[in-house]
Amino acid sequence: MKDRLRSGGTGVGARILIGLLRFYRSAISPLLPPLCRFEPSCSCYSIEAIQQHGAFRGSWLTMTRLLRCHPFSKGGFDPVPIKED
Repeated sequence: MKDRLRSGGTGVGARILIGLLRFYRSAISPLLPPLCRFEPSCSCYSIEAIQQHGAFRGSWLTMTRLLRCHPFSKGGFDPVPIKED
């Protein structure tokens, strides 16, 4: 059971979060000006983080990324950290 919880974004919570993020990317994001200073964008980063690390850790990584994404940030390339086994 623990292995399944640590296996990444395969759980119900991860699927729900990814679905919400995909809805945001297709329905809401096109209506807003591009503000993200990072590559990949914060929403793409979030999807990738949840897929690789699961709902809890992926959400934590997303939150720390969003705190860094502001007008005074340098931005640039900021990939999702590689999952340690």
